[in-house]
Amino acid sequence: MNKIQQIALTKIKGVGSRTARMLLAYCGSVDAIFNATRKELLAIPSIGKVTVDAILSKNYLDEAEREFLFIDKHRIQVLWIESPSYPKRLLHCEDAPLLLYHKGAANLNSRRVVSIVGTRNATPYGRQLCEELVAAMPVQDTLVVSGLAYGIDVLAHRQSIKHDVPTVGVLGHGLDIIYPAAHRELASRMLEKGGLLTEFPSGTAPERNNFPARNRIIAGLADVTVIVEAAHKGGALITAELANSYNRDVCAFPGRIDQEYSAGCNYLIKTNRAHLIRNAEDLCYLMGWEDRVKNETSIQLPLHQLDLTKDQQRVYNYLQDKEQAVVDEIALFLDWPMSKLAMVLLEMEMNNIVLALPGKMYRKV
Repeated sequence: MNKIQQIALTKIKGVGSRTARMLLAYCGSVDAIFNATRKELLAIPSIGKVTVDAILSKNYLDEAEREFLFIDKHRIQVLWIESPSYPKRLLHCEDAPLLLYHKGAANLNSRRVVSIVGTRNATPYGRQLCEELVAAMPVQDTLVVSGLAYGIDVLAHRQSIKHDVPTVGVLGHGLDIIYPAAHRELASRMLEKGGLLTEFPSGTAPERNNFPARNRIIAGLADVTVIVEAAHKGGALITAELANSYNRDVCAFPGRIDQEYSAGCNYLIKTNRAHLIRNAEDLCYLMGWEDRVKNETSIQLPLHQLDLTKDQQRVYNYLQDKEQAVVDEIALFLDWPMSKLAMVLLEMEMNNIVLALPGKMYRKV
């Protein structure tokens, strides 16, 4: 598919992610959108005359071509929402960007993805928690995500590099700059095993309004978001709320009740918006990432001997070649409503066919 057309779709005035998805759903492809007639475009629900005029104007094509030249020159990957390389966890989010710009070597579909965020004003207590958390993180096939901001974010990136854990910084601006500028050297080192990711094209300044949008990507990329330290208001709590809205796990470290930068974490725990964790061991237990010894007394029946319904068979087949899978991933693959999947999984769990793990994960017994 033409990358210039993909970029162009994100540059049409008045066409956001949801509108673009509707256009794709009705037209079938980006190429079909740009070749559709006025009558065909106006027939699409919620697509008005102003939007149709913007699509037909073609004013955005020159800008898209310039962006393509920039990404080609700087070896930046374009991750289109329909491409296999697009982050699979992010696909589950209804407001996922149509297109991402990625530079670096990170596997955005690593087996374990952890977002670590927190205050820009990290205390010695918060720094110690972050350092110990990353140091004890499983190294193999784990990715740490944060926002390259001052405080907890940059500490998570630095500790990841120190302990050889790939780490990705999600930016609130284009890849032609690094903000804060003080983190340029760190960003360069992150490219070796990790990388930088943004939905914003080159020339986009780090404006205040961009960062809540950036935070939704941090939350959507990960299996779990960990809040290390946070005040009662701020970006970390926004990221936690977004992660909860995506049905992802959220964890927080508790702190003293009189400490400003523990207030946000304590609030999340108090209101059941986050699980309380003390260390990486707690996180791995919650997410089912610890090494589990199989019960030697249990006997796994061959597939042909299992008495499965048709629906159970489909779930079992999906889990057959996977060590474990998150509920959202199974539902997306089977194209089932969550209510139906929950019932089938409950039946299979009661019949000792699957095992429910922390973190909304399941695996075969």
